[in-house]
Amino acid sequence: MPTKLMMVFVGMDFLFAGCGGLLLGFSLISEQSMRATPTVNNVTQNLLLGQCPLTAGVVNAIFVFVTFLLSLPALFLPTNRGWLRTQGWLVIICATFTLGLGIAIWVETLETRKNLSVLWGRETPLIQSLLQQKFDCCGYVNATTPPFVQDSTCLNTLVAAQKGGCIGNFSSFANTYLDQIFTAAFGIVGIDFILVLCVAMVLKYRMEQERYKHIDEKNGLNGL
Repeated sequence: MPTKLMMVFVGMDFLFAGCGGLLLGFSLISEQSMRATPTVNNVTQNLLLGQCPLTAGVVNAIFVFVTFLLSLPALFLPTNRGWLRTQGWLVIICATFTLGLGIAIWVETLETRKNLSVLWGRETPLIQSLLQQKFDCCGYVNATTPPFVQDSTCLNTLVAAQKGGCIGNFSSFANTYLDQIFTAAFGIVGIDFILVLCVAMVLKYRMEQERYKHIDEKNGLNGL
């Protein structure tokens, strides 16, 4: 009959694997989305995803799955502690990796306007036009800095001057979008931390069981 501690441990272990699936799915779907034809609906997300460490996310997910597979012997060997220790250290490595990814994205949000200015400047007129249509604006800072792209939203200089630049709406959207991504990454780190605690408690429990077994053997009870 499994103890409540082992049930929690198994639950957290599978939740840990699920987080790896989330990382892998998000990274692969994002990379696929970035290869799609740019439209008004996807242009902003794809530009921002291009600033995220998606390849590192795939590598991190692989580490998570390897760690989960290595944890299975610890589940099926009720007295083993070596596999548990290995799992604990690997979970810490995975958590550190995920934390690094989250911090990298968080740092991007600290200088959003500066970073988006560089991003805007290196994009093609087509992408700039889609962004203008998305946010109903003309140019990045204003209609002349840099010069707006003439399209259905910005028909001429007069219309462009009235609409203003995209900097406010673009940066606000970017901050909100990136906030959701790094918050999710930090949430996964929290789950990893809980799993490390579960590993530590299971280790302590198994050490106590081993100690009681040795005491019983010394008392002539044959470990019963």
